[in-house]
Amino acid sequence: MAALVVAEHDNVSLKGSTLNTITAAIACGGEVHVLIAGHGCGGAAESASKAAGVTKVLVVDGAPFADGLAENIAAQVLAIASNYSHILAPATAYGKNILPRVAAVLDVAQISEITKVDAPDTFERPIYAGNAIATVQSSDPVKVITVRTTGFDAAAGGGSAAIETIAAVADSGRSAFISRELAKSDRPELTAAKIIVSGGRGMGSGDNFKILEPLADKLGAAMGASRAAVDAGYVPNDWQVGQTGKIVAPSLYIAVGISGAIQHLAGMKDSKTIVAINKDAEAPIFSVADYGLVGDLFDVVPQLVTELG
Repeated sequence: MAALVVAEHDNVSLKGSTLNTITAAIACGGEVHVLIAGHGCGGAAESASKAAGVTKVLVVDGAPFADGLAENIAAQVLAIASNYSHILAPATAYGKNILPRVAAVLDVAQISEITKVDAPDTFERPIYAGNAIATVQSSDPVKVITVRTTGFDAAAGGGSAAIETIAAVADSGRSAFISRELAKSDRPELTAAKIIVSGGRGMGSGDNFKILEPLADKLGAAMGASRAAVDAGYVPNDWQVGQTGKIVAPSLYIAVGISGAIQHLAGMKDSKTIVAINKDAEAPIFSVADYGLVGDLFDVVPQLVTELG
């Protein structure tokens, strides 16, 4: 029995989500192999080989994999799928684009967003926006699994796995990379940040989000938002935290002007410490907050920045 982790990377290094997925793969038992499909991806392969618990890194280097097209990477996974009892990828946009294709061709049921491995064939995953946990047992010969990375610690370093180059599949020709627009920010990436400051509809406007910037700067935090704030056009989509946005679990999550709709709570309630600032003392966000401050955010946040020095 062996598990294959489909690595998310930028050809130079692994994304943090891959290290969490490796931990989940280890819990499934057996050897853990990591697939690095990219172009000029030696750096990512080297990073994967150093992850504790990884026994082999499979590298496929070619132009069809340069931009992470799901059709080509799924075809590569399928070419070696018969060697594995488990195929895992992070439950990010990357993993969610690839593994359903793999599961469909293998004619197995994908097991989505697991947060715990109870046994090699039994997993836990949140349902009903995180209000219940389902225990899922699979009898499929190959378990195709996406991993909610907040449920697993990142794999440590210190490994020395062998790196093996494998044959590449041909370009599927079903899709072509046209362009990519990347949001540039000096702040930490949202899903990897240790501290997050998020704003909600209570911010009132996009301009008012600037009130949160000094607080985020003081703390070295990433900035996020509720879906309500994103839908209102206050901030970009990639700031969204929640069931339909990004799932985060930082050491400190500060929710400002966020009422706490169930969909938002599903995306951040695993944070180690939650601080809520809201003028409505009955706001649902206070039900999950470790510290709550009832007051006008336009008064409270500047005072908090001042206190932080």
